[in-house]
Amino acid sequence: MDCIVCESNSTKSFGLEDKEYWKCKECFAIFLAKRNRLSPEDERSRYEQHNNKTYDKKYRNFLSKLYGPMVESIDIGSRGLDYGCGPGPALAEMFKEDGFDMDIYDPFFFPEEKIFSKSYDFISCTETIEHFFEPAREFKILNNMLLKGGVLGVMTAFLEPEQDFDLWYYRKDPTHVVFYHRNTFRSIASKMGWSYTFPDKGVVLFKK
Repeated sequence: MDCIVCESNSTKSFGLEDKEYWKCKECFAIFLAKRNRLSPEDERSRYEQHNNKTYDKKYRNFLSKLYGPMVESIDIGSRGLDYGCGPGPALAEMFKEDGFDMDIYDPFFFPEEKIFSKSYDFISCTETIEHFFEPAREFKILNNMLLKGGVLGVMTAFLEPEQDFDLWYYRKDPTHVVFYHRNTFRSIASKMGWSYTFPDKGVVLFKK
């Protein structure tokens, strides 16, 4: 089984509860077996239960972990995309309020295919990449939309070395199908020719 993130063939399967996972020895990603994924209908139903309102102060404060470092890395008036924004595109609205031109995309709630023919100065991706069924393909798509010198900001819970995967709350969300170690992001950056920084816990900024 090839790794769905770095595409190496250095993976090994293991069972946990009633599920099968694969761990990559190259990039250290762990991903759920295809047969254990939710159906599209069940996946959408789970997302509709999220209480992430566009103007909710608590949610915006949560997003500020990514928003703050990104704003420092891009020019005012830059054109951006919030990729995987969910039903309440709060982060896109935060960027708009500060003078940025924004598009949004979500495969379930805002499936605007026209974005794939556009180019962006920056792309934000919060609490999204853990849902990717084909991460290698998704990162290539993001790379194709990102202008040279552009910034891709990602926020997700990192798979830390000391983390007990069996007990990890993040693993127990049935919509979370792939988990990223810091080394996974280094591998992605190397493959894409990006530079990267880790400005905050659970945040990585890539620069093309």
